[in-house]
Amino acid sequence: MKISREAKIGLTGIIALVLLFFTIKFLQGVQLFSTQDTYYINFRNAKALAKSSPVYADGYNVGIVSDIRYDYNRPGTGVIVEISVEHGMRVPVGTTAVLDEAMLGGCTLNLMMGNNPVERYSTGDTIPSADNNGLMAKAAEMIPKLEQTLAKVDTLLTSLNTLAADPNLQKILANAQSVSANLDQSSRDLNKLLEKDIPQMTSTFSAAGQNVVTLTDKLNNLNLEGTMAKVDGAMNNVNQMTERLSSPDNNVGLLLNDTSLYGNLNRTATGAAKLVEDLKAHPKRYVHFSVFGKKEKPQEIETEPQQ
Repeated sequence: MKISREAKIGLTGIIALVLLFFTIKFLQGVQLFSTQDTYYINFRNAKALAKSSPVYADGYNVGIVSDIRYDYNRPGTGVIVEISVEHGMRVPVGTTAVLDEAMLGGCTLNLMMGNNPVERYSTGDTIPSADNNGLMAKAAEMIPKLEQTLAKVDTLLTSLNTLAADPNLQKILANAQSVSANLDQSSRDLNKLLEKDIPQMTSTFSAAGQNVVTLTDKLNNLNLEGTMAKVDGAMNNVNQMTERLSSPDNNVGLLLNDTSLYGNLNRTATGAAKLVEDLKAHPKRYVHFSVFGKKEKPQEIETEPQQ
C-alpha cells in the first residue's frame, strides 16, 4: 500500500506537534511519565506567582504550580492556586503554604510541612496559606522608616550645601588653620620648656625642699622649751617694770602720775614763752650798747608770780 505524500506531511506534522507539546511540558517541569497528586491553595495575594513555578517543601523541589485561577465573579475572595506534587507525597495536617518574593522579582511557593504523624491532607484538599514574614516582608516594613531617614538625610545634605556655600566658611577655615599653627608653635615651646626649664626648676625645688628639711631638723634640735621659758621671764620683767612705772611709790612713777608737776612745768613753759615774746618786743631792756661805754641799768622784768 502506497502512502501519499500529503498523508506523510500530515503525519509528520502531528508527530511534531506531539513532540512540541511534551517538550513544553518537560520544560515547565511536568513529569510526563509519572502520576502526580493535586492540591489547592487559596492565597489572598498571589504576589505575581506564575504558572509552572516550582513548589518547594522545606526548600526541596516537590512539584510545580499547575494552574492559577481568579474568580472574577467574586473579587476579593483570593486566588486559587493548583499545585501538582509527586505521587504518594504525604502532606500532614498543619502544613501551610507561603509565598516568598525574590529580591530581583518573581515568587516561589513553599510548603511549610507540619509534624502531625497521624492526619494528612488528601488529594484535592485545600492547604491553608499563611503570610510570609521573611526577608522581603521585613524589608517592606523598613521602607517607611527608610523613607523618613532619607528625608532627614536630604535635609542634612541641604544644610551642608548651604553651609558650604557660606562665604564665612572660608574665613572660619583660615582662622582654624591659624589657630592650629599657633597651637603647633605653643606645643613646640612647651616641649622646649619641658626639656630645659622644668628640669632646672625641679632641681631648684629639690634643693629648696632639702633646705626646708635641714631647717626643720635644726628647729627640732633647738631647745624650744628653754627659749620659751626665757621669753616668759622677759615678759614678766616687762610687766613688773610697767607696774612700777604706774605706781607712785618711785620717782619715775611720781613723774608720770603727779599732776602738780605737770602744772608747774606748764606754767614754766608759759613764762618762758612770754619772756621770749617780751625779748622780741623790747630787746633794749635786756641788751644795751653805748658809744662811750655808758651802761644803763636794765629795767626789771615783770613776771607773774608762780603759783
